[in-house]
Amino acid sequence: MKSSAKHNGHASPQHILLVEDEQDLAKLILINLTALNYQVSHATTLKQAMQIIEHKKLDFILMDRMLPDGDGIMLCQQLRQAQNQVPIMLLTAKDSEADIVLGLEAGADDYLVKPFSVLELRARVKAHLRRGQVQHELQQQLEFNGVSINASTREVLAFNNALELTAREFDLLLFLAQHPQQVFSRLQLLEAVWGYHYSGYEHTVNSHINRLRSKLSRCSEHDLVKTVWGVGYKFSPPEAHTH
Repeated sequence: MKSSAKHNGHASPQHILLVEDEQDLAKLILINLTALNYQVSHATTLKQAMQIIEHKKLDFILMDRMLPDGDGIMLCQQLRQAQNQVPIMLLTAKDSEADIVLGLEAGADDYLVKPFSVLELRARVKAHLRRGQVQHELQQQLEFNGVSINASTREVLAFNNALELTAREFDLLLFLAQHPQQVFSRLQLLEAVWGYHYSGYEHTVNSHINRLRSKLSRCSEHDLVKTVWGVGYKFSPPEAHTH
């Protein structure tokens, strides 16, 4: 991930791919993202998006679900299966809980329900890219009994198994592991890991916790991420200690 979102003559701007076929909306988003000094590529179909992904280094993908040649979730699944962990935020008019969870379970890091305010879009994109930048710059190694988390290389070794985590799954695990046994509510995690605290988007946290647990459970019978009913979640290693 590139080191700066600002084009200051010394660093390249962060590169966003917008996949949106609705012309007026795409134009509005493009104007706002370029105003924030991001480099933006635009695709109107899944096919065009794949061509850009194959030839460009991307820091973030903002993708509509309903596209002329298919559902954006299909592309999301393809990228995750190919171990491409670029953060993805889905734009969707489908606001039912089932549709939202479907997108997150496909590997999306976040979602924004249409119609949305431009100010919220700008804030959410900035939060995602800023969070990724901060995590990338961290030089920190966390060691627990059987679990090793390297913040600089973004690698997780759990009981001698290398975990394949999405960008946001890693961020979530890292944040919880930085505060062993401390309980965080879904809104607190939303703000700490995603960089915003809009109520109503707690499904994002739930889905990522579930996926993270599923991957961790393949390596250990110990429940590393525990639910504290009525409160939230905590990281609970067998013997918690950090370096």
